Amino acid sequence: MIWVMLGVVVLLILFLIGIYNRLVTSRNGYKNAFAQIDVQLTRRYDLIPNLVETVKGYLAHERNTLEAVIKARNVAVTGLKAAAANPGDPAAVQGLAAADNQLSGALGRLFALAEAYPDLKANQNMMQLSEELTSTENKVAFARQAYNDAVLGYNNTREVFPNSLIAGSFGFMPAQMLEIESPQKRDVPKVSFT
Repeated sequence: MIWVMLGVVVLLILFLIGIYNRLVTSRNGYKNAFAQIDVQLTRRYDLIPNLVETVKGYLAHERNTLEAVIKARNVAVTGLKAAAANPGDPAAVQGLAAADNQLSGALGRLFALAEAYPDLKANQNMMQLSEELTSTENKVAFARQAYNDAVLGYNNTREVFPNSLIAGSFGFMPAQMLEIESPQKRDVPKVSFT
């Protein structure tokens, strides 16, 4: 009888350890997925100053637009650093989404202005930067989707019974998805110069 009780206790402990390990694995999965967003957004933010410098000579009188792009980029970089420090913090992830939305809007205005300048559209450096930015935007979209999938998996693992009992006991907090507010902002900024 003692061996049976001991066996049940050992199985229960192993079961609890399995749940804890699944929670840790899921949490590490969404943190890794966020790291991929971090890589792509950092690349995006690094491309923007080069883009602005290329456009500066052509759009010197559009200084406010150029300054708005740089300001939005700096806010987005700060938001990314805060979210990267703790990808599970809902406020940090929401702040990053808002900052990134602001940057997308500023870039959209910049590209809309650039459309009016044929010499700028034909500039090889501008075309290359635009192509790189478009490619990076696509990678950011895929990284966001992978992150949101990982967050969904983690939150599901965390919330199902009996995992929810273990998650609550060990401080596994729900993770926040990276969402974009409006459908128009879900589109990649148009970078066509034709």
